[in-house]
Amino acid sequence: MRVPPHGSTILQVTPALDAGGVEQTTLDVAEALRAAGSRALVASAGGRLERELERRGGVLARMQVQSRNPLIVLANAERLRGLVQRERVDLIHVRSRAPAFSALSAANRTGVPLVATYHGVYAARSPLKRWYNAVMTRGDLVIANSDYTREHVITEHGVDPAKVISIPRGVDLSRFDPAAVSDERVAAMRDAWGIGPDEARPVLLLAGRLTRWKGQALVIEALARLKGRGVEAILILAGDDQGRSDYTNELKVLSASSGVGEQVRFAGHVADMPAAYLACDFALAPSFPKPEAFGRTGVEPQVMGRPVLASDHGAVRETVVDGATGWRVKAGDVEAWACALERALTSTLEERAAMGAEGMARARALYSLERMTALTLDVYAGLIEGRR
Repeated sequence: MRVPPHGSTILQVTPALDAGGVEQTTLDVAEALRAAGSRALVASAGGRLERELERRGGVLARMQVQSRNPLIVLANAERLRGLVQRERVDLIHVRSRAPAFSALSAANRTGVPLVATYHGVYAARSPLKRWYNAVMTRGDLVIANSDYTREHVITEHGVDPAKVISIPRGVDLSRFDPAAVSDERVAAMRDAWGIGPDEARPVLLLAGRLTRWKGQALVIEALARLKGRGVEAILILAGDDQGRSDYTNELKVLSASSGVGEQVRFAGHVADMPAAYLACDFALAPSFPKPEAFGRTGVEPQVMGRPVLASDHGAVRETVVDGATGWRVKAGDVEAWACALERALTSTLEERAAMGAEGMARARALYSLERMTALTLDVYAGLIEGRR
């Protein structure tokens, strides 16, 4: 793999630095750039990850690039142009649509290459929205976070396939390493979930913010059907509702009225996800109706040796091998989920261990942080060399 010429300056444009996959990837790439001998600038409104960016060697250029206000977008184009010229930026990498208009203008006016990452599959119900989304394809190259996203970009916008490259998101294998997680951390996690040492029922973990399309209600309904068949499990919902308390209350009412209130535990935000995956028997990713463009919560548990049950659409068809590393289940179908869960919960410990081992080997080979950053820096190097 190539790296940018030593001393190159790369500017990433990211709306904010609070939390999420876009922000985490920005920090990961900044750290990789520093290690490769390049400067890592980040134009962003900032947020709680600012200090972490600094720790990793990145430099924040604060500006309101998250704004969709046309006047601010125009002003940002001038600010970015000035930043590119002052800091002798060699390449711009934009990670969101609103700032892409400003970044594209700055790139065109300064002659530096522009890369855009399509981090999700954006809905377009009108020609205007499709035009707005297509700004991500107007630079030199598009990075898609999965093959599923890549095919969407090509089909939706009629882009030359040679201009769109798939680079899946990466998992930090030093953090998500079963050998690095102590028994005490796992025990503390189970204790926080109210799971005693004598609990015999399997534990299901559904990690993700509490929002309807993540499928929490569907799994609760499936659990209720299983209970009627004499099969029980504990369901951990790990994630906060980000102020959507109505949905949280709806889930609690559904759990109680379905007779599985004692089985469903609301864990809130969980910081120690490696320990959380080791504290469960199976991880769930039942997103519906919107498919996952990549689905970090379908990959991280595999890295930790846990089988995954996930909705059979979107990038899950790349990340979960049905019957080998987990099970792909018909999206939105409560009965299909009940049957899949019953199959998983009645499997032997040996079967689970074998599936976990296969998932771990595959996920570590395909979805490592090192692979993601190496491929990204290779893209930078190629575009910089080509432009020079």
